Amino acid sequence: MHVLVLALQGTFDLGLSALLDTLGTANELASAMDAPTAAINVTVAGVRRKVHTAQGFRVPLVAAAMARHPDAVLLPALGEKMPATLTERLTHRDVADAGGVLREWSQGGAWIGAACTGTFVLADSTLLDGHDATTSWWLAPLFRQRYSKIELDESRMLVTSGAFVTAGAALAHIDLALGLIRRQSPTLAALTANYLLIEPRVSQASFIIPDHLAHNDPLVERFELWARRRLAQGFSLSDAARSAGTSERTLARRLRTVLGKSPLSYFQDLRVERAVHLLQTSNASVDRIASEIGYSDGVTLRTLLRRRLGRGVREIRLRRR
Repeated sequence: MHVLVLALQGTFDLGLSALLDTLGTANELASAMDAPTAAINVTVAGVRRKVHTAQGFRVPLVAAAMARHPDAVLLPALGEKMPATLTERLTHRDVADAGGVLREWSQGGAWIGAACTGTFVLADSTLLDGHDATTSWWLAPLFRQRYSKIELDESRMLVTSGAFVTAGAALAHIDLALGLIRRQSPTLAALTANYLLIEPRVSQASFIIPDHLAHNDPLVERFELWARRRLAQGFSLSDAARSAGTSERTLARRLRTVLGKSPLSYFQDLRVERAVHLLQTSNASVDRIASEIGYSDGVTLRTLLRRRLGRGVREIRLRRR
């Protein structure tokens, strides 16, 4: 398998290294397996002759135009991590040039993956239009604003849609690389994950800070403040809209635009956030915590936590009585 890692100017050091080191580890382990697996040939390419990482290190690379047509392409994150700086960075010419070579490689049958802010570069190419995707959880409002033709689920760590794979924030670069290795050998991917101490993880949900997302919009923030005061009393769309100073329809539409959720779904997110906080910082039982956030018993809360957080729920003590 021939893999190109496409590095743009100011690439995120950790992201680039995570991709290269994970693939390199897999290659070292491949020959030691009972049934040896063919090596993954990795080339770092760029749309500019000189590329430095966000920390200023020079990246040895080949020109994308001169690279052999790849079987797979991986896009590490850009160094810009916040909405304002990322938006400005996406206006640079090399992002448009990257989109051009990505479309060319895609037409040639390449599997293309991107992680963290690299998902914005892939989305800018229009290749993700009509597909499902994920991205860094705190950038979800910006992603939805820019790419209305893409179905975003920022709670997921890795999303495969057709020939495209997107991964969440920062260390999800490792998940992206393992996903590529898994296409060649599930056994090798599992072995590599064991060597790197990477547990299976399908969700970013346990890392999401709901009020951070809400602060992207004043109306959503007003709803969030109302909801936090009403976790124990329960949800009422009419009361929420009245408190936020808007109509039910406008409130629902704004939350869908900013967060990709209904008001009730976001209300449940805030309940989960509060429950996890109490489970981690107090000695209260699950049943007691359930009553504090509006549930009659702990069974409903346990079910909700498992559904929302997936395997990450192992980090909190759900068996506590």
